[in-house]
Amino acid sequence: MSPRKFSLDQLDYDIIQALHNNARVSASEISRVTNTNERTIRKRIDRLIAENVFRLTAIIDPTSFGYVTAADILLEADPAMEDEIVQRLFSMPEITYVAFGQGSQEISIEARFKDNDELREFLRKTLPSIPGVTVSRYALVPRILRNIDEWVPPKEDFGIKE
Repeated sequence: MSPRKFSLDQLDYDIIQALHNNARVSASEISRVTNTNERTIRKRIDRLIAENVFRLTAIIDPTSFGYVTAADILLEADPAMEDEIVQRLFSMPEITYVAFGQGSQEISIEARFKDNDELREFLRKTLPSIPGVTVSRYALVPRILRNIDEWVPPKEDFGIKE
């Protein structure tokens, strides 16, 4: 693990928690709750964004658009075609997550569908039509309990001792 180039503290933690709970909370509200100057809060937010500690973005709920079926899919990919395969996967709107797996030829993806028929078509026809790709296995995900947009590092990572 590479060392951080900056240190985080209690104020950073409080800012991240406030924005994590409500991304629309104002710097003035955070300053009021933390008893810190508003300008300091704005500068800290700017620094945290510039250092890629977090990014401000809208998180889409797939179920709002009717994507109620999710699947984790493990692929075997021809190493000679890896770049082309990854680019092809990136272009597929069904895919919400792409990562290299543990094995040297594995690619792990998560995909969303409106129904099981779409999932079946994707597994049986769409993915196998990509040159160099084989579907190794998949798991239907009936319910996601915790997603990346809900994760926050522990207080110890901010240098906070309890």
